Amino acid sequence: MTVLRDHELTAAFDRAARGYDTLTAANPGYHAHLRRSARRLGLTGRSDGLRVLDLGCGTGASTAALAAVLPGAEITAVDASAGMLRRAAGKTWPAGVGFVQAPVEDLAGAGVRGPYDAVFAAYLFRNVTDPDRVLATVHDLLAPGGRLAVHEYLLGGRAVHRLVWTAVCAGIVLPAATLLRDGPLYRHLWRSVLDFDTAPRFAARVRTAGFTRVRVLPLPGWQTGIAHTVVAERAGRRTEGAR
Repeated sequence: MTVLRDHELTAAFDRAARGYDTLTAANPGYHAHLRRSARRLGLTGRSDGLRVLDLGCGTGASTAALAAVLPGAEITAVDASAGMLRRAAGKTWPAGVGFVQAPVEDLAGAGVRGPYDAVFAAYLFRNVTDPDRVLATVHDLLAPGGRLAVHEYLLGGRAVHRLVWTAVCAGIVLPAATLLRDGPLYRHLWRSVLDFDTAPRFAARVRTAGFTRVRVLPLPGWQTGIAHTVVAERAGRRTEGAR
């Protein structure tokens, strides 16, 4: 099966937006894990005035995690899918949260400009055509000392991780998605995890992009060895906003 890319993938997310929150709600720990990854930015308790960029925000689950963990931060949430953003923007948000429709490959064209104190990207990088280009863009958008947290399905490299991921998708995710008439998208998402970097490989990719202090942190529960937070920093002195 060919994975979806660019406009095809955006269109698939547009169609799936109506049932996306239903499926994610069935994933044990989904929202708690996003909050855990947001806390791993290391900015808890000093978030007033921070500028945070949420890339690939979807229906706003990652945005909600950031708003909960970093109250008072100015959060710009970006997604290419108009359908997903309509769902996100229709929810109740604190002051300082805003949404922008744009592909991550053309943030400047949508008026998204740094410097940011932190960038958060959940379930994004395996869905872009050129992850190295996106990492370079993120690096440039961050202030010196700014933080990056990538919350992603990145297999740990053992065969059992691939087996568990496929079993969960085949037994739960794909049947539910088929009932919602979103089978093609979720078959893509299943394959995209198998075909993308392992956690160590992605960490190496982040280092190659110029980030420092790169760490791979596991997420708990059934996703152990399947989902990770990769945290990193842009080299340089901390900005005033990040203190």
